[in-house]
Amino acid sequence: MALAVSAIAVGPAAPAHASICSAVGFHGGDVGSTGSSGSGEIGLGSADFGSYRANGKKPQGPLARLRGASTAVAWVTGPRSRNRTDQRFSITATDVGVPWDNGSGQVLMAFGDTWGRCAGQMVWRHNTLLRSDADANLDKGITFPDAIPGSVRSGASVTPQHPTFAQPMLNAIGVRNIEVGKIPTGGIAINGVQYMSYMSIRRWLSPGRWATGYSAIAVSRDNGQTWVTDNRTIRMNADVTVPGVRQIAAGHGRFQMGAFLRSGDYVYQYGTPSGRFGAAFVARVRPADILDLSRYQYYRGGGTWSAEPAAAAPIVRQPVSEMSVAYNTFLKRFVMLTEQVGSVMMRTAPTPVGPWSGPKVIVPAAQTKGLYAPYIHPRATGQQLYFVASRWDDYNVMLIRTDLAKVR
Repeated sequence: MALAVSAIAVGPAAPAHASICSAVGFHGGDVGSTGSSGSGEIGLGSADFGSYRANGKKPQGPLARLRGASTAVAWVTGPRSRNRTDQRFSITATDVGVPWDNGSGQVLMAFGDTWGRCAGQMVWRHNTLLRSDADANLDKGITFPDAIPGSVRSGASVTPQHPTFAQPMLNAIGVRNIEVGKIPTGGIAINGVQYMSYMSIRRWLSPGRWATGYSAIAVSRDNGQTWVTDNRTIRMNADVTVPGVRQIAAGHGRFQMGAFLRSGDYVYQYGTPSGRFGAAFVARVRPADILDLSRYQYYRGGGTWSAEPAAAAPIVRQPVSEMSVAYNTFLKRFVMLTEQVGSVMMRTAPTPVGPWSGPKVIVPAAQTKGLYAPYIHPRATGQQLYFVASRWDDYNVMLIRTDLAKVR
């Protein structure tokens, strides 16, 4: 058992490559990539610089003009954003932007593959994090304070040498077919400690499809300034079980992307397989046991739970993409957002496990192409549902508001 566990340990290690700007380790130059467009394979042993090809994207375009129940409020990232993240945090292009309440007056936002300038060149990071004011007026957009070296409450984690370069949260090996990136999928605060689920991308495939090696939870005890993966939370993406090794169990492949919801006595973790074409599943755990896989229970349907991940039954049939779930006081129901073929879809349920309604389109793909990764803002609890979504063509994150009175 010790050999098996050590083989999948991914905790702190000396970086294999030095970096000009990143204190965490290796980053890439502006070399482009086959990336998540799936345009080819460059083989084992070759470096992979993320899902965004820096010189293959359009410049950031105008904010989407949506019609109907939804309105695009503001860009969150990029040169066109009020935040000017390109200048203040060296974030010219990025995606995902998972938001969660840190429990002390801020909303943390974890981004995926990120490009921006540092030391005179365009560089790429596996992920980044920014901090915003939890009490801000969302009708004016999401804003971030300036970054201050050493300050765990400032806009980003930066170094004195590069005070406008938001540091990556976690490094990755950066080799195709082993690990090309670590992408955040969910976040939650428990008793002042930050927990972030992420997926380790093994390789990008065709559009909307990728292969993960594992998922895991990283922990920060300094408000997102530094992160460490807890190896006990690793879920290997292999449909086998090794007795006595919780990290290797059949069914873990159903939880390669994980969104958190705290409700009642439990933290619920919603899982999907890697890519955007699988079903959705759910597990629950007591907040104090979030790092102990042996304490998780998996929903089997019919109000029953199991200790085995392979027993998890779908709560929403495929295809399900990146998701977020929150309780809404206006609807008096739980709300789930996902994306399908560029449209943002909403489902509702009376309980965290369902039964979930059929999907309603709240942002049609025809109104703005390439939206994905819709994540509910943690302060969006009433009639106006605020969420962030990424747009593929110009590879940045926007804030959207939906009037639920017009869609229920």
